[in-house]
Amino acid sequence: MQNFLDALRTQRWDDHRYYHHSRINQSLHFVSAISFLFSYVMIFKDPAVSALAGWLVAMTTRQTGHFFFEPKDYDHVNDASHEHKEEIKVGYNLRRKVVLLTIWAFSPLPLYFSPTYFGLFTPATSKTELVRHVATIWLALGIGGVLFRTVQLFIIRDVQTGLVWATKILTDPFHDIKLYHKAPLALLRGELIDPGIGTEDWDEEDAEELPRTS
Repeated sequence: MQNFLDALRTQRWDDHRYYHHSRINQSLHFVSAISFLFSYVMIFKDPAVSALAGWLVAMTTRQTGHFFFEPKDYDHVNDASHEHKEEIKVGYNLRRKVVLLTIWAFSPLPLYFSPTYFGLFTPATSKTELVRHVATIWLALGIGGVLFRTVQLFIIRDVQTGLVWATKILTDPFHDIKLYHKAPLALLRGELIDPGIGTEDWDEEDAEELPRTS
């Protein structure tokens, strides 16, 4: 169990120090995390609303931060190139995200040709029903995306790495709120890049157990 927790802490540390330098990105992750928590609650009450909030708000804000605001030049803090960070990324790097988001964007398209989505739905009789069908497709895609990468990591790495990554993904909203709740205020002060990336913002308990970057 301790090995699992250590691996989880390391994946979180690497994700923070490699991919969250921008205060805009951090702020968008804070908004995304709140939206994901809303989705977590709504999945038990209305899965369609949960999927719409998760994909249209939480995922959109989160990936906007990564694609448009996170620096992609040489990372002097961690002495690593963008290409190297993309190569060692455990979860979805930008290339894999492009594939996932493309599938997400086009996944409702078959409804145009097959209103039953190949027999899965009763044809929609209103716009509301159509939106709910799309939301159901997106919910399945979200769950499938996590399961696919988890099993892929089982194969290309090991079972623990896959389980740790899945745990990290599911608990990221809680951790992101804790880690990035001060980012919007810092951004309002004009701070575009986190000056203490990987050190000052990290949990003291976590930081003590992980190597510092130079």
